[in-house]
Amino acid sequence: MQVQASELSDVVSRLRRVEGQISGIIRMIEDGRECKDVVTQLAAAARALDKAGFKIIATGLRHCMTENDEGERAVDVAEMERLFLSLA
Repeated sequence: MQVQASELSDVVSRLRRVEGQISGIIRMIEDGRECKDVVTQLAAAARALDKAGFKIIATGLRHCMTENDEGERAVDVAEMERLFLSLA
């Protein structure tokens, strides 16, 4: 599945925010911050990454469609299942 970068500009923005979150988490660890604060931020970053992954899959859904002999388009269920399970 290939998705155009222009279709995923909001995902790129989300990932840049996550990148900043991760940098902040590293600083928190280096500064000796409380474990619960670090874990809270890690959980938030993980949720943001999950959302980015699901957005990529949702955007790419039409790219995972195949055309049968009659010219009808159908979802490649195995490919979609593989992608969703990769985020689990």
